[in-house]
Amino acid sequence: MNAPTSTAVLAPTVKLLIGGQFVESKTTQWRNVVNPATQEVLARVPFATPEEINAAVASGKEAFKTWKKTPIGTRARIFLKLQQLIRENMGELAALLTAEQGKTLPDAEGDVFRGLEVVEHAAGIGNLQLGELANNVANGVDTYTVMQPLGVCAGITPFNFPAMIPLWMFPMAIATGNTFVLKPSEQDPMVTMRLCELALEAGIPPGVLNVVHGGEDAVNAICDHPDIKAISFVGSTKVGTHVYNRASLNGKRVQCMMGAKNHAIVVPDANKEQTLNALAGAAFGAAGQRCMALSVVILVGESQKWIPELVDKAKTLKVSGGTEKGTDVGPVISCAARDRVVGLIERGIADGATLELDGRNPSVPGYEKGNFVGPTIFSGVKPGMSIYDQEIFGPVLCLAAADTLDDAIEFINANPNGNGTAIFTQSGAAARKFQEEIDVGQVGINVPIPVPVPIFSFTGSRASKLGDLGPYGKQVVMFYTQTKTVTARWFDDSTVSQGVNTTISLK
Repeated sequence: MNAPTSTAVLAPTVKLLIGGQFVESKTTQWRNVVNPATQEVLARVPFATPEEINAAVASGKEAFKTWKKTPIGTRARIFLKLQQLIRENMGELAALLTAEQGKTLPDAEGDVFRGLEVVEHAAGIGNLQLGELANNVANGVDTYTVMQPLGVCAGITPFNFPAMIPLWMFPMAIATGNTFVLKPSEQDPMVTMRLCELALEAGIPPGVLNVVHGGEDAVNAICDHPDIKAISFVGSTKVGTHVYNRASLNGKRVQCMMGAKNHAIVVPDANKEQTLNALAGAAFGAAGQRCMALSVVILVGESQKWIPELVDKAKTLKVSGGTEKGTDVGPVISCAARDRVVGLIERGIADGATLELDGRNPSVPGYEKGNFVGPTIFSGVKPGMSIYDQEIFGPVLCLAAADTLDDAIEFINANPNGNGTAIFTQSGAAARKFQEEIDVGQVGINVPIPVPVPIFSFTGSRASKLGDLGPYGKQVVMFYTQTKTVTARWFDDSTVSQGVNTTISLK
């Protein structure tokens, strides 16, 4: 009798979405999707082959022929249905997101909800994609514009918002009449794929939405593919700059939302309790893995005395798995991310910053293998220190000091990044001065993370953004459409001929 053979059970595979079908990749390259709180392997994600990426684009190109002619109302109703399906499945989506990304369940629901707001905006596409008409610009001549879709567009999304950012991208692109190829983060693609399943259930036709997975090779293939007309990217400055340059050289429209170093100014007249709560939440929520996190706070004048109270506030935050009740700070995304954050904390000490709160190696019962870093606070931080010059993307808050509001504004404007900033004050004059003089795209006044709602657009600036149109809101309708201008004259039988006109003016 033969001895029984044991077979290792492999985690389920993440599929590709091509031509309306979820298909198994034929690749030989796979990566594990790992729960950052436990190191449990949740799934295996394929790095799509060049043939599979080409098939996804070809599917989008074919579907565009009919999708671009689909009535506006039909397109809008799909997104009305999708927002309903997302609401009905909110709990499941948040649980998937927490398992693969690590953020707390309430924050995961917030991630989904902020994306849902864009889906709702996409459902109003009829009002957003209107052209213009001028009657009688010359005798019997009318001029009008139509905003027409581009063709196949693509999106490349990061690990930190695996629901919100894909939902920033494909709904607006598709609602405006384009087809789409999405490349989600290879670190946490499962919730993105579930959203795509719901999108198909809502009625998005085969080929209109396609998904490929992969790393650098997939990104380059998207940048180079001649049938992709526009690319939206959210991620690091290094990759975003590469995408912008490579895709622009290939004649594509590109928008890249990239790295950040967001500063808040605290004026001594600010409401102390509200300010300290806001700072702690914006610095340490999502374990600091937000491109709109507040990673630098400039304490003006007397507010420099608030440091001990801010440290006490941070000490009250619970570090644990995202599914545990009352957790404030979950794990960072990977072992490599944890090592990088810890390495930067050590560099901060070496560079001479004062470590006010050390979050290295927190004790997290039940999650001994998790990628945890606790809230960490440095004071005396100056430009030139690694913890100031680099985006840490972990729960590390840098405190700097300034004598006056003018000094603090100058300090922020000297930083190359311009994603978000905030001021905490009860002075309308100080707030208005800040709003006028600060050279940053998104400004919060007593609002720690000033991400605009979708009736406006995300407007990061300077080194945080390449491309001049934002990724949602009215601006993105311009990004995903081309304006065609038509000048028309209709002759009737009574029109008297003017003869041949060889000038440029309309006669």
